[in-house]
Amino acid sequence: MTNTTGTTGTGTGDAAVRTVLVTGATGKTGRRVAERLAARGTAVRAGSRSGPVRFDWEDPESWAPALAGADAAYVNYYPDLAAPGAVAAMTAFGGAAARAGVRRLTLLSGRGEPAAVAAEEALRAAADGVPLTVVRAAFFAQNFTEGLLAEGVAAGELVFPAGETAEPFVDVADLADVVVETLLSDAHAGLVHELTGPRPVTFAEVAAELSRTSGRPVAYVPVGRERYAALLAGFGLPVPEAEWLSDLFTTLLDGHNAWATDGVERVLGRAPRSFGRFAAEAARGA
Repeated sequence: MTNTTGTTGTGTGDAAVRTVLVTGATGKTGRRVAERLAARGTAVRAGSRSGPVRFDWEDPESWAPALAGADAAYVNYYPDLAAPGAVAAMTAFGGAAARAGVRRLTLLSGRGEPAAVAAEEALRAAADGVPLTVVRAAFFAQNFTEGLLAEGVAAGELVFPAGETAEPFVDVADLADVVVETLLSDAHAGLVHELTGPRPVTFAEVAAELSRTSGRPVAYVPVGRERYAALLAGFGLPVPEAEWLSDLFTTLLDGHNAWATDGVERVLGRAPRSFGRFAAEAARGA
């Protein structure tokens, strides 16, 4: 079963990438990508809305200064590549990257999201020949400890509209390792890598594993799409955003993504981290 499309080079004669713009550099993936690039001696322009390198997806005027002098860029669109407005943003950003002389782009995308594919194609077209690698990721394991679900999990409940569907959760540490390889090597130009963990896991199994490793009970509470949207709105999200997120999660967890790929192994030469390993490391604070 293949998870990678496109053509690849041999990796010989790679053009040196000395400086990389990391968008969303304070987020789950951007922070880890920036750390790994720096550890490999690459100069990192850590783009964020409030950091020294200002980068805001809602302010296109911030893009060109952040891109200036960068050889490559990690493109991590917020809130999601399937969100309304993503195609327009990717079109504009692609043009800005090409004008800035960026020579390589890696785009974070969602696995099994048709709307995200449209945004991928918009970036590819607008970047005007700048090599693009797309990394399509499964649901992040870290969402249970750092993201939208973390507060509920800490309180003992995992509430989500997933029913009994299984998902091959990907550890963001693996994703960041893959992204760094795609940014520093010519070998991934034009490819699409689909990243997952080693096997699908249900949300009930997630709750059980989090309970076991943390020593605190966590119960999985499946809810429907409308109930979940209402819960998100109750936490302060605007109703349109809450409904969009609930629809997205319901679509992604309808079973069409309930299989694992070998994307991590193809890029890194090793197996992906399991959800059990992630949960154990998270419990230890690793």
